Amino acid sequence: MKIGMDLSGVVFDSEKYYRVLSEIYDVSYLERNSIINSREKNYQQRYSWSPIEISDFQSKYDRIITETANFMPGVKEVLTLLHNEGHELVVVTARNGLNGEAIPITQRRFEEYGIAHLFHKCFWKTTDKVKVCKEEHIDIMIDDDNSICIALSKAKIQTIYLKDAPSYELSNSQYLTTLYNWGEIYRHIKSLSTNK
Repeated sequence: MKIGMDLSGVVFDSEKYYRVLSEIYDVSYLERNSIINSREKNYQQRYSWSPIEISDFQSKYDRIITETANFMPGVKEVLTLLHNEGHELVVVTARNGLNGEAIPITQRRFEEYGIAHLFHKCFWKTTDKVKVCKEEHIDIMIDDDNSICIALSKAKIQTIYLKDAPSYELSNSQYLTTLYNWGEIYRHIKSLSTNK
């Protein structure tokens, strides 16, 4: 199988780190409560920040998060198993970072963590994940963005919604499965592989 995956919130726990730092930024730096939707994953929509405040937050924290966010528990073990079982692993991410810093930082972190060789291809700066998944014939895509997961499943692409506790609920369907960790992802992919 060809397995696609996002990075932030899927391979890295950066979404949780963004959530922590955005709360600190809002409360300590801006000295207010700007939350408009606490279930929103993206800080740009979670707060009523101005474009200048969003830009300021990004310039303060994007590089720090890209350099220091932990890898998700079990990701290395599961990706290694999937790779060794013959699956093709493909990164499909919007990640590009401010001034293009995120890509080389991420590639270096993959090397240091010992997983760079596991990826067949990496698609950076992806604005249309459905298009890339269709063109690359991705069998299953793993993402943590509810709107992207809905779009993928509507396009009849098998999708795993890797759900973070404060994010939106999605109903499972023929093309969409909600899971909570890499162990569950491995079990699900094994069951799909067995049924093919």
